[in-house]
Amino acid sequence: AAANPVCLQCKTQDQILKWSYMGDKVEGKTTWDRTSNVVEFVKDLQHGLNCIFCHDPHAAKPRIVRDGLIQALTRKEADTLWHKDPKHTNFKVIDMGVRGFNRKIAILDKYDTRLQCGQCHVEYNCNPGTDTKTGESVKMSDQRTNHFPYKDVFGLYDYYVNQINFLDFKHGLTGGLLWKAQHPEAESYYNSKHAKAGVGCDSCHMPKMKAKNGKMFTSHFAVTPRVQLKETCLKCHPKWNEEMARYAIDSVKAHIKGKMRKAEFHLSALIDKIVEGKKAGLGDDVIKQAQDQHLRAHILWEYWTAENSDGFHNPDMARESLTRSVDESQKGIKIINDAFAAKM
Repeated sequence: AAANPVCLQCKTQDQILKWSYMGDKVEGKTTWDRTSNVVEFVKDLQHGLNCIFCHDPHAAKPRIVRDGLIQALTRKEADTLWHKDPKHTNFKVIDMGVRGFNRKIAILDKYDTRLQCGQCHVEYNCNPGTDTKTGESVKMSDQRTNHFPYKDVFGLYDYYVNQINFLDFKHGLTGGLLWKAQHPEAESYYNSKHAKAGVGCDSCHMPKMKAKNGKMFTSHFAVTPRVQLKETCLKCHPKWNEEMARYAIDSVKAHIKGKMRKAEFHLSALIDKIVEGKKAGLGDDVIKQAQDQHLRAHILWEYWTAENSDGFHNPDMARESLTRSVDESQKGIKIINDAFAAKM
């Protein structure tokens, strides 16, 4: 029961004809919505990842169906990574509201794995939390519990804190509000070296393969390229052998993991320092400033704990983000130390 009807949208779309746009409840019309009992909801789901996520069964064209992503791409603010991409793939949103409630799908002009895989391999909010302005609880009845920022790591602090005013949980030791990351692979991949070279998610995770009859097909066995190097890495790096490709992957991931451990060290030091400041009776304004630094540092680190490539999708962004995380932690520690010095 730790799950909820929104997070299950990534696991299956069996409920697609019974779920309104954004999971809003339409009395007497929808069977399931964001507030539904998740155990009862699961009993109505039979399959895993559906073909209809990415392939329209009527028009035989590429599509997306995740309501949170469609909402993000059609926001008036035009503030997502897709909006800022001059070469973005266009789409047509179709209103499917013929069952007495509103549903939407989006037909893409061409296959675009950053959008299609970005229906699920993405940072999004799917749970209750706290309103950063009012301090009140945000419940599943609030549309913010089905929300896609579709931004990279550097835009998330301002977006969650100042624009949609949502954070996930309160830290047990510092008392400050924090953000919980999901899996932002699509956003990380934007503007990466591989993306700029025209490589798509499918190039590495769903490569073209040859069947026994000699025909080529797109593998839908989506796994790490590390286990199918001949079909993935070596296609673009013909001078490499499998050992060299494996080394390239593992060395990048190890390097970023080291940066993550360093950021964690400084985050832990900041947490300890805030606890020390609270026990010493430092003013609320000082503690709040340090808590805010904790949140900034936390976002810049937490993003990469949830991003499933250990930074390989965009090592340049990962290095910059984790370095900034250390900087923000150190600023927080300085705030507390300066307050201690002022009391002496």
